[in-house]
Amino acid sequence: MINSDLCHSLLTRKTVPALGYHADLEFTRWKTEVGEKFISLTGLDLIAENACAPNFRIVEEKQKEGYKQLRFEFESEVGEIVPCYLLIPEQGKKKYPVAITMQGHSTGVHNSIGEPKNEEEKEYALGRGRFAVQAVQRGFIALAIEQRGMGERKPTREERGSDMNCRYASMTALHLGRTLIGERVWDISRAIDMLSRFPECDTEKILITGNSGGGTIAYYAACYDERIKISVPSCSFCSYKASILDILHCNCNYIPSAYRYFEMQDLSCLIAPRALAIVAGEKDDIFPIEGVKEGYETVRKIYARANGEENCRLVITPMHHWWCEEIVWNEIEAICNKLGW
Repeated sequence: MINSDLCHSLLTRKTVPALGYHADLEFTRWKTEVGEKFISLTGLDLIAENACAPNFRIVEEKQKEGYKQLRFEFESEVGEIVPCYLLIPEQGKKKYPVAITMQGHSTGVHNSIGEPKNEEEKEYALGRGRFAVQAVQRGFIALAIEQRGMGERKPTREERGSDMNCRYASMTALHLGRTLIGERVWDISRAIDMLSRFPECDTEKILITGNSGGGTIAYYAACYDERIKISVPSCSFCSYKASILDILHCNCNYIPSAYRYFEMQDLSCLIAPRALAIVAGEKDDIFPIEGVKEGYETVRKIYARANGEENCRLVITPMHHWWCEEIVWNEIEAICNKLGW
């Protein structure tokens, strides 16, 4: 029987990323090189060239129990409208820290605000999937952003099939010299720009979290935008070698040529020494725990070089590929307390 995976497996096994971390490198220069390569490979430089005026507008306001919910939209680049929800607690404070909550591969951002669109969504959207509601109930302003290729931002080419959301968007981006990861990171960074329009937002205190595809972008967004002071990716961090190079994932996880230059854990240098808490499921079958642990050992060494070893942490849950609400938010609140938020 022919092993059609053998060539790629052998190449993966023998490839040594050119910018991989090792103890003898000059840290500051290496970090700069990694940052430049990350921007180039994700296409963030090309995306920035297509930036435009945001054309910001608030389109809806609802009063909820204990908080106000606003929907706003803006243009992150020419022709790209980004729908967002901002949930503002009504606790009598002038300003609140901001929690950016990112849905992964679900039916959309409406789950984060606890507004299911049909009976099938109710259990998730009214339970563990209502990330933004969880945040606002804990005293954060919650910013929920619809990711490109998901929910309201699925491509309009419905005749190609319902599975053609991230797949179509990510492959089109690649053909244009970009990545969907870069585009999603860009949208988050521009959404942070919009927060200055809301006086209740303490833009010095911004964190980001999410599960699965939401956790992936929570990690990469913190690599790009230093205004994000805390990143808590859930069920998404793992060495490339043990996960996306070994297990079939959605196309939106891939950065062309990335493994020639760096591993996922090497990119933590772009976050360090800001707070990073990696949440992983012990039984996660697409982000294997051994790959998570291996990657985290490099993260720990990188944070030590950045004089921030106490600011990184690996939290292992007893679950599989699952958002563990109490574990995640307890970790976030512990970090916020440590930072004096």
